Amino acid sequence: MAPDSPSELKWYNVNNSTRRFVLIALILVGAIFSSSCHRSKAPAAKRYSFTGRVVSVDAQAQSAIIDGDAIPGFMEAMAMPYKVKPEATLNHLHPGDSISAEVVVVQPDPKNEDAAPDYWLENIRTIAHIDPVPAAGVNSLHTPSPGEDVPDFSVTNQAGKRITLKQYRGNILFLTFIYTRCPFPDFCPRMSSNFSEIYKQIGTNPALAGAHLLSISFDPEHDTSKVLRDYGFSVAHTHEPALFTHWEFAAPSKSDLPKIADFFALTVKPENGLITHNLSTAVIGPDSKIVKWYHGSDWQPSDLIKDAAAARAH
Repeated sequence: MAPDSPSELKWYNVNNSTRRFVLIALILVGAIFSSSCHRSKAPAAKRYSFTGRVVSVDAQAQSAIIDGDAIPGFMEAMAMPYKVKPEATLNHLHPGDSISAEVVVVQPDPKNEDAAPDYWLENIRTIAHIDPVPAAGVNSLHTPSPGEDVPDFSVTNQAGKRITLKQYRGNILFLTFIYTRCPFPDFCPRMSSNFSEIYKQIGTNPALAGAHLLSISFDPEHDTSKVLRDYGFSVAHTHEPALFTHWEFAAPSKSDLPKIADFFALTVKPENGLITHNLSTAVIGPDSKIVKWYHGSDWQPSDLIKDAAAARAH
């Protein structure tokens, strides 16, 4: 009903304005709440039935390398590392086990172009156990120990120059193993990312005075000097040649690879165009002796820097 007097008209207009304000506020609150709920919604996970055989188990990395069968419409048969959930499941996995499981795949936010899908295995069941035939020398696999002399292995660096480990005597040497085609974020890319963090501190951190980084590829047929040079620029996020003054990338000859791998407890198995491997990282002191050796990826750049500081203190 329309207002009959000026005072009623004024009150009517005020009430109308108030109602409109409240209505707009409610719409805005609803929109914000709806948007917030939409943003916080977790990415949908896809699940695939999976069967395969356990190649190796890495408790430190909370993962296992599984020789998986083909998953139609998703992936071909291949051996690759998988995170395992829950972690306690790893205690029941052994090389040679045949398993069934679910592969859980979560796609990254499409707005983040650099993000990779996350994936892991769940609901693992051991369906058979066959003791694998051990590879030659597996029972006597050498494990680097603190205080042990490192042999004077030689490799060819990114400039095509032959270098030896003994030439770094008098300085701290950080050494790890990679191959440039490694597609798994928690393996070689993680090692290179960690070394990149250490490289950034050389020149500012007293514990790293004179320290040197050496990434050795176990894929000498593909990782030529040029490939390693380009890879170095990529993982260090620079194109300054000065990079290689403190961080070199190298590969041994095919004939030298087995003895280097044996000393550093590195396992390498080419398979289906990829290389199944473990992780091996060492801190070598100024006296060319092992300061500490790390198996797997369960270490941070700060751990190696502490090791270097401790070695200098002695």
